[in-house]
Amino acid sequence: MEQAQKTAIITGAGSGIGLSTARKLYAAGFGLLLAGRDMEKLRAAAAELPGVLTRAVDLSDSAQVESLIAEGLASLGRLDALVNNAGWTPLKPVGSHASEEIERVFRVNAIGPCVAIAKAFPIMQRQGGGCIVNVSSMATVDPFPGFFAYAAAKASLNLMVRSVANEGKSKNIRAYAVAPGAVETPLLRSMFSEKAIPKHRALHPDDVAQVIVDCVLGVREKDNGTTILVPSP
Repeated sequence: MEQAQKTAIITGAGSGIGLSTARKLYAAGFGLLLAGRDMEKLRAAAAELPGVLTRAVDLSDSAQVESLIAEGLASLGRLDALVNNAGWTPLKPVGSHASEEIERVFRVNAIGPCVAIAKAFPIMQRQGGGCIVNVSSMATVDPFPGFFAYAAAKASLNLMVRSVANEGKSKNIRAYAVAPGAVETPLLRSMFSEKAIPKHRALHPDDVAQVIVDCVLGVREKDNGTTILVPSP
């Protein structure tokens, strides 16, 4: 019997780490659902990677996240990997964070991924296995000034994967957090100039994407349940 094509859902897939991860998993033969806020970027990704599916989603809206996982299963037929890559934050001193911003930071960076995992886990359990990768941040180890809420929200991703790995051990479900330093992405440049963080001090998205893909493909099985630090140069 021919083995079913493996599939993945990737959030924040229109650019940066998400797009690099999509390219690598596509090359590995995965069917993909690419999700993000910017449909123009997602359409460009789909033009580059024929056959991938795209969906606009606001990760701060739990109903949209639930719908994303359900649609992914219905459209792809199965779900072998979930890559929670999307992230957002303002860069502000601790006392300048408005309550609305704090709530959105946690909804996008923590609650959205948590909902996605909760919906993906039983799907993977029924299939007999799967892999979840949360894209965290080195800010969870040493928060850069201005990353008050962001670092705290991302830190929760690290603990989520430990829970998933513990509960998923008997179900062949693996989970990893990948925590990069500064990465040359639109999010980075929306906050920091090249004078503040020169390009040579930032990781290339491919550097982080390769770690993510190695986790999905089982190359880093020994790191299951851990946070993998990927420091900047």
